[in-house]
Amino acid sequence: MWSSLISRSPDLLRLQDDGYEIEVNGGYLLVHNVPYVNARLEVRRGTLASVLPDAGGRAGPPIDHTVLFAGEFPCHANGTEIEALRHGIPCETLKPGLQARFSFSNKAERPDPDFYVKMTRYIRIISDPAKALDDTATAASFRVVTPDQPSPLQYADTASSRAGIRAMTQKLAGLKIAIVGVGGTGSYVLDYIAKTLVAAIHLIDGDRFLQHNAFRAPGAASAEMLQPQPFKVDYFAQIYARVHGNIVAHAVFLAAENLSLLDGMDFVFLCIDRGAVKKLIIDRLEERGASFVDVGMGIERDDDRASLFGILRVTASVPER
Repeated sequence: MWSSLISRSPDLLRLQDDGYEIEVNGGYLLVHNVPYVNARLEVRRGTLASVLPDAGGRAGPPIDHTVLFAGEFPCHANGTEIEALRHGIPCETLKPGLQARFSFSNKAERPDPDFYVKMTRYIRIISDPAKALDDTATAASFRVVTPDQPSPLQYADTASSRAGIRAMTQKLAGLKIAIVGVGGTGSYVLDYIAKTLVAAIHLIDGDRFLQHNAFRAPGAASAEMLQPQPFKVDYFAQIYARVHGNIVAHAVFLAAENLSLLDGMDFVFLCIDRGAVKKLIIDRLEERGASFVDVGMGIERDDDRASLFGILRVTASVPER
């Protein structure tokens, strides 16, 4: 229950997307790595905690204005304790190995509407003196965040929620995608698709990744990577496995005898220029009612050989059209 609260709660997601080190554990919302000043004028790090109510699978509103703190009592920049926080000395274990030493109470003029407002208010009170002594002191560390529920991505997509398009990206969840041809076009399609929630990405291409291919592909292949002349699909699967955990490599060219590789795909990107086999592929996809995009690019030199011109083609096909 607790592990999925972050992704289902806009206020918790906002804390995470703003770079705060949050954790949901045992009914508490924990904000780790909060800088503060102690009585010896040292900048230390502590953990803020608040009781976190569950409201049907997402965080409910704060039940009160108090928080718990694991660390020394925070001080002003001159070493005097911040009396505006003082409340009590609890004896509560926030999680194994983490004990709350203080309870703070700083009531706002209006009740905190959510945990983003509540926790950032306390963070400011506690951390501003630390920032006065060390301008690099911040609770927003932007540490790498792993997904809080099963995901094909190796780390959480904080970009989508920051941009406000999380609901749209969720539409891609569970889809099986195939990219036929991972050359100068298909490799860039992969570069985008690998950063989405699609369940699986199948790469189909029988070519090897050679030196000239490296100059048409995203990223930067080293000479050592090129030396063994790997199959394109194996090279790209290895590279993009760093972000997406389910990339399947098929080091083959599609032909009549292996078109079954496309069966069961929800969407296919055709990034090849061989006309004869392309018709076989398209006939198979249309027969199965699969959606696909056929893309192509042609670049030529002008007659004076001093400039280039080109044509880009994109053809979309869905079962209805």
